Amino acid sequence: MRNKVIELAKKNGADIVGFAPESRFSKDSEIFKILPETKTVIGLAFRILRGIYRGIEEGSTYYQYTTMAVENMEETVMPMAQLRISMMLEEEGYTALPQRRHQQIMAEENSTNPEVAYDAIYRGRTNEIQLDFLDTAIKCGLGEKGFHNVLLTDEFGPMVRYCFILTDAEFEETKVVEPHICDKCGKCSEACPGNAIAENGDVDPWQCAVYYNGANGTKNPFMPPYAFEDFENRLEIIAGEAKVTPETARKIIDNLYFYPPAGHAYQCSICGRACDMACYIHLEEKGVLTKKFNSPFRKREEWKFDLSDFENYEKDEV
Repeated sequence: MRNKVIELAKKNGADIVGFAPESRFSKDSEIFKILPETKTVIGLAFRILRGIYRGIEEGSTYYQYTTMAVENMEETVMPMAQLRISMMLEEEGYTALPQRRHQQIMAEENSTNPEVAYDAIYRGRTNEIQLDFLDTAIKCGLGEKGFHNVLLTDEFGPMVRYCFILTDAEFEETKVVEPHICDKCGKCSEACPGNAIAENGDVDPWQCAVYYNGANGTKNPFMPPYAFEDFENRLEIIAGEAKVTPETARKIIDNLYFYPPAGHAYQCSICGRACDMACYIHLEEKGVLTKKFNSPFRKREEWKFDLSDFENYEKDEV
């Protein structure tokens, strides 16, 4: 049965499959609130195509990351794999409950999900139980925790998305990965166009949301020179130096109309998760990733616009 699950998962796009026994979770874990009879959590990790990041790396095309690496993965590819595996388990007489992120529900009253439009999020809905996704992925043996609070895998570094299936079927467990990839180099923090990652690796979700959406004009080819002209600190915003609050973040995001969103409330990523790209480049250069490619990801010096492009413009010329 274990081999059948792995085979079916990989036929449906999963690249890494892990099995966590109930013993790895505390008695008050969310998994037992969701499915009390859980015996195994099956973790599924799916690569984000390396090529999808190329357009953002080159500054040539951005929409493919949002639609293909986020929206379609979360809404189509991953759920289909979960459903087919769950159907197979239930054909064998077991209960199976897929668990994917609900991107628009947050327990926190005043936080946000950078990937989703802030006004599409339901906040404080604590009666909707969700797993701790990163902790569960680690317990399933999918990878280790990276410095900037992401899952790092041996094969693809941070370029993965993941989901789970809770079941009362028992399987041989997958070993938990001993941390060995992340060297806390800080490249992720240095690469963030909005300085959203603190020295200890904590990520400010509102700061991240503002610059995920493209508020840093030096890294946004769609931003006009007159951007944020009604903001007193417009150049600080454009340079990625403005520190935001939830209130000011909303105002800035409301003025980021330079690129259309995707469906399902997903926002277009102009930063292209620069933190993940920098992390991947570092791991690739170190030679620690097991999935090899014929050429390096970063082929030339990173491009950047000059802040003077936004300083010197004439209103009547735009």
